Amino acid sequence: MKEVQHQFTIRRATIDDVPAVASMVDELLSEIMDTIGVQSFDVASEETVSRLLDFFETGRYMVFAAFDGSDKAVGFIALYESCALYAGGVFGTIPELYVHPEFRSLGIGQRLVKAAVRFGKSLCWKRLEVTTPPLPEFDRTLAFYEQEGFEVTGGRKLKVLL
Repeated sequence: MKEVQHQFTIRRATIDDVPAVASMVDELLSEIMDTIGVQSFDVASEETVSRLLDFFETGRYMVFAAFDGSDKAVGFIALYESCALYAGGVFGTIPELYVHPEFRSLGIGQRLVKAAVRFGKSLCWKRLEVTTPPLPEFDRTLAFYEQEGFEVTGGRKLKVLL
C-alpha cells in the first residue's frame, strides 16, 4: 500500500486568517471541555474573532498557522511575549496549539513548534513556556511537548477572575 504524502505550508497568520484561527480556537476549547467534562471556557465565536483582531492589531499575540494544499487552515500555534526574573528576561509563552483531529500525527504540530522556536530565537527570547493540565487525559499532550524538547518545570497554573 502506498503512503499518501501531505503538503502543508506553515506561515505567520494575518488579519485575513482571523476567522479560520478563531474557529480553531473554539474547536480547541470545546475539545478540552469535552475531554475533562467541565464547562471551563465560554466559546463565543464572535467574541473570539473580535478579541483575535484586537490582539493582532496591537501585536500582543502572534500566530503561525498550517495550511493544506488547498490553503485551508488545519492548525495553529499562538505566542505572546512575557518577561520574568526567574526566566532570565524576555521569553515566549504558548497559550494555544491546535491541529484539526484529521490532520494529527502528520508532523504539523512539530512544524508549528519549530516555527515558534525560530521566531522566539529571532526575538532573543530566553525560552518558550507552555502549560498543560496535570490530568491523565492530557498525557499525550505532555508527551508531545517533551518530545519537542520541553521539560516539566513544576507548578500548576492558577487563576483568579478580575
